[in-house]
Amino acid sequence: MRVGTGGPAPRLGLRANAAQFTLLVAINALVGGMVGQQQTVLPLLATEVFGLTGFTFIFVYVAAFGITKAIANYFAGTLSDRYGRKPVLLAGWMFAIPVPIMLILAPDWSWIVLANVLLGINQGLTWSTTVVMKIDLVGPSQRGLAMGLNEAAGYGAVAVTSLFAGYLAAEYGLRPAPFLLGLAYTALAILLSGVFVRETRGFARLEASRLANAAVNTAESNSASPHRLNDTLTNRQIVALTSLREPALATASHAGLVNNLNFGLSWGLFPLLFSTADLTVQEIGLLFALYPAVWCMGQLLTGALSDRIGRKWLIASGMALQSGALVIIALGDSFSGWATGAALLGAGTAMVYPTLLAAVGDVAHPSWRGRAVGVYRVWRDLGYAAGAILGGLVADSLGLHAAVWFAVAISAIAALLVSFRMYETHPASARQA
Repeated sequence: MRVGTGGPAPRLGLRANAAQFTLLVAINALVGGMVGQQQTVLPLLATEVFGLTGFTFIFVYVAAFGITKAIANYFAGTLSDRYGRKPVLLAGWMFAIPVPIMLILAPDWSWIVLANVLLGINQGLTWSTTVVMKIDLVGPSQRGLAMGLNEAAGYGAVAVTSLFAGYLAAEYGLRPAPFLLGLAYTALAILLSGVFVRETRGFARLEASRLANAAVNTAESNSASPHRLNDTLTNRQIVALTSLREPALATASHAGLVNNLNFGLSWGLFPLLFSTADLTVQEIGLLFALYPAVWCMGQLLTGALSDRIGRKWLIASGMALQSGALVIIALGDSFSGWATGAALLGAGTAMVYPTLLAAVGDVAHPSWRGRAVGVYRVWRDLGYAAGAILGGLVADSLGLHAAVWFAVAISAIAALLVSFRMYETHPASARQA
């Protein structure tokens, strides 16, 4: 369905836009696969090929990825609100083209770091844009479900590709076989995004017009932030609201940062921690894949669940569960113990990840939704860098297990912050409260 070209008027809803929504889910799976191709392999490449031993130095590539992705998220939101969603999506995939080639040919670790800078730009532009496009299409009633499907596809692809890349590395070596997946993913994504994806900004305009026509005293306007119906905010105001001032938006940003701090820590640290028990590459790959696999499958339930029971307590409980899961990982020393902790960590993340995005969509006005999502994802993806840098420093100073205990404490604090500061953003749940 084309918007603004004289064709049928757009209709909000998942069923009405099933074809485009499904296509965007598939593209986001390819986005996730670009990360999965390297997660199992790069820590092993650092130690076995490049001879790196300092945890902080090894984690630099995760920090480079996280910082670059965070910055790209901001520009993805700003540019998609100004110029449209599809051009930003395509631009993001252009940055992915050199990544697998650089990973295959890298003569030293600086190439790996630079490749992850480009990967961060790719992830920020493409993932943020697919999130905004899906929120555009489905409208207010199914945001949680939409985000659950979106994030499940992305992180399911991370899990499957991590597992497959570990298998390829064990069978054919650390290079080039695992990174050939990235070349295939990029080519397919450029084809789908360029030929079949259609612009969705018209759907956001439709929702905005409905809000403009709504009475000020409607149930929705009473149940959400006072900024919900304000469509004239500047970029600076949106940054301030999403970072600090607006309780739901700011708390979501802070919880998202801690969530990805755990993911960034796991990305650089878990393969090294698991290798202390003399596990095989395949076993390490399986353990690493278990976390995003449970995360992926759980989101198919938790996103839709947040549409029924609300966002706040699902987020708070998820952060608390992550803290408990990390305790199990910190105390573990075998495959079975780490597998239990990884599965619970994935479950806690599944409760949080799509729900935070849905909460941002609840509060942000359609006219500045892209920018609000972008700012939220700036904070969330800075967690990659925080987890990598702080985790590396703690691991170098006090050991691998101490770095996990650090994440335990930070996750518990985030759960408390959500419990005491965030309000319920889902309109139906807020009315019942």
